[in-house]
Amino acid sequence: MKSSPSFSVVTIDDLRGPAGRLEALLNPGVPDAPYAVLLCHPHPLGGGTMHNKVVYHAMKAFQSLGLPVLRFNFRGTGLSEGTHDYGQGEQDDARAALDWLERRYGLPILFAGFSFGSYVGSRACCGDARVKGAVLLGAPAHAEGRDYDFGFLSTCTIPKLFISGTRDQYGPVDTIQSVVAHAAPPSELVLVEGADHFFVGRLDEVQHAIIGWTRSHFLDAALP
Repeated sequence: MKSSPSFSVVTIDDLRGPAGRLEALLNPGVPDAPYAVLLCHPHPLGGGTMHNKVVYHAMKAFQSLGLPVLRFNFRGTGLSEGTHDYGQGEQDDARAALDWLERRYGLPILFAGFSFGSYVGSRACCGDARVKGAVLLGAPAHAEGRDYDFGFLSTCTIPKLFISGTRDQYGPVDTIQSVVAHAAPPSELVLVEGADHFFVGRLDEVQHAIIGWTRSHFLDAALP
């Protein structure tokens, strides 16, 4: 890519899922970007939205590389229509966002999600030929009475980056290591020493990991 990254943000009014309009924001990226990015937010019942700090910093990491980034609120969150569907309908919301990105850019897509968003989004994206890589931030094992089974990743052969804190209260290190070990290769795990589930005070390390992984797996090969 030769153009400089664009740091503007645009409100999207035409993203609709099965439950209705989905509130969304787009960082447009550079004209010659080789990939587009979809970002999914943490659990709405815990206050998660597309404005979550981890999601925002992940967006900034991809934006710094000149990639267009789409964030949206799941059904029933913020101004999005519909009601929360406990991770089922939210997968359809993510698929609707993939469709929107395809219509807008016609580019291969990278997925990133935080916590609940990492689970719901990766379920929707793995197996979709349009999605070429996935970043799972703070992948949860058990959170607020909810269990998450990432066994489906055993057949997900796109490059995957897991970023977790060593003090993640919802994803103990040994559990996340097991998830990564049982996921189809290529899969990488970055452990942020001392970080909790929300990476408080360590978001710069999260951004660094995303940028390095994205460059090495996707952008370096796209350079002339």
